[in-house]
Amino acid sequence: MTSDPSLFPDEFDPQRSGDDALPPGAPLAARMRPRSLDEFVGQEHVVGPRTALRVAIEQNAVPSIILWGPPGTGKTTLAKLIASVTRARFIQLSAVSAGVADLRRAVEQARQTHRSGRRTILFIDEIHRFNKAQQDAVLPSVERGDVILIGATTENPSFEVNKALLSRSRVFVLHPLDEAALGAIVDRAVADADRGLGGRVRFEEGARERLLALAGGDARSALNALELAAQIAAARDPQAPLSPSDVEQAMQRRALRYDRAGDEHYDVISAFIKSVRGSDPDAAIYWLARMLEAGEDPMFVARRLVILASEDVGLADPSAMSVAVSAHNAAHAIGMPEAMFPLAEATLYLALAPKSNSGLRAYSAARTAVEERGALPVPLHLRNAVTGLMKGLGYGEGYQYAHDFADAKIDQQHLPDELASSTFYSPSDQGWEKRRKP
Repeated sequence: MTSDPSLFPDEFDPQRSGDDALPPGAPLAARMRPRSLDEFVGQEHVVGPRTALRVAIEQNAVPSIILWGPPGTGKTTLAKLIASVTRARFIQLSAVSAGVADLRRAVEQARQTHRSGRRTILFIDEIHRFNKAQQDAVLPSVERGDVILIGATTENPSFEVNKALLSRSRVFVLHPLDEAALGAIVDRAVADADRGLGGRVRFEEGARERLLALAGGDARSALNALELAAQIAAARDPQAPLSPSDVEQAMQRRALRYDRAGDEHYDVISAFIKSVRGSDPDAAIYWLARMLEAGEDPMFVARRLVILASEDVGLADPSAMSVAVSAHNAAHAIGMPEAMFPLAEATLYLALAPKSNSGLRAYSAARTAVEERGALPVPLHLRNAVTGLMKGLGYGEGYQYAHDFADAKIDQQHLPDELASSTFYSPSDQGWEKRRKP
């Protein structure tokens, strides 16, 4: 049984595919996709020498796996490399657009291919977006060995993947790439004359570092921003090097290249957050409805409510955090459409609550002190004297146990000597916090 490209436009045969399979004008990130495991940068804990997955790939004994990690960490790339090394047929489906019928056609094709002695890798991107029925449709083929399932997810598979499917798969966690790995990827793209920018790009001082910092561990983001920054610099002067400003503009424009729905997503959540912060319950509930009725992930909203409870309500009403966390847990447990009830209740509670950002201000001040002063030593009287040597050095000497004093309050230095007179927390005049202001 041969594949029907109209059914599976993302299917390819690793034995016949190559760089010439890319469409004209493909993004730099697509052109620079590694062609072998040796070119794959980062994730040494997953595919480094003698790791379980690397050995399984080299021995053509890859089990069904779930790749869990943030965007741009190599999930799709690794899946395609596995297919290439093991010479398996590769079918890619997106959980955003594929339905049960698509899955059944894919697994039937894989079953026919398996009869001829060849395995099929079924790669499901964003597998966490599949519902139970869709995930169940894959399970029999995984059990029979007709397909090797590789699922990619940015969400915790413990919560988002059926237990039956999860128990038949190995989970590998991919981490955001560190700056060394991102730097190697960027440098390869700059130097590669065939697929990359072929030495046509130079960095001004600080520009490369800025690109790596803003990419946030996302290789795809780094490469696409590099390509756009190169275009910005060339438009200014074909001989101009990339400046930090070019990089910042490229990163800013990256989100604007998506469709209007992408912009709408960020605009509406911004309006929702600012309405709750501004104590406007009518606007807050309106923007909540706009998001949920448009199909927004309710857990995305729930996470924002937890952040709002701590960032904007804070100690003015400590109960706000409990309300937000309870709404988060309830929404996760019951799902939509009923999740609208706890989310609406939490939204109105936070909008009506008194507001204080003293926690944010206190942490920001403390973080600044850490950044400016570095790792200051802990005062000796606050250190635990675990050994005789430590006791002899004065560890714990003079420490006052708070519960031995009236109201459990003591006049004792707890900050490093260099910050002994510093004040980081300034309570507000709102709600619970006002009543406890010294």
